[in-house]
Amino acid sequence: MARICQITGKRTRSGNNVSHANNKTKRKFYPNLQKKRFFVESTGEWITLRVATSAIKTINKNGLEVTLRKAYQRGTLSL
Repeated sequence: MARICQITGKRTRSGNNVSHANNKTKRKFYPNLQKKRFFVESTGEWITLRVATSAIKTINKNGLEVTLRKAYQRGTLSL
């Protein structure tokens, strides 16, 4: 399973480890993904999403249905 947030589309980024001697080696920065269940009130069902912690805060602020609609329009969420 790819490490991609289903709401925000955040994915693994690459960068460098830089030592004190300024040697550079490749490394990866992973998003903080959590598997979380959400209750959709309009359908009365539970859905499981793999989301970043920042996306959980967005859902708490704006509401699940609005956030799902925006993610579907952006193309990061496919049902």
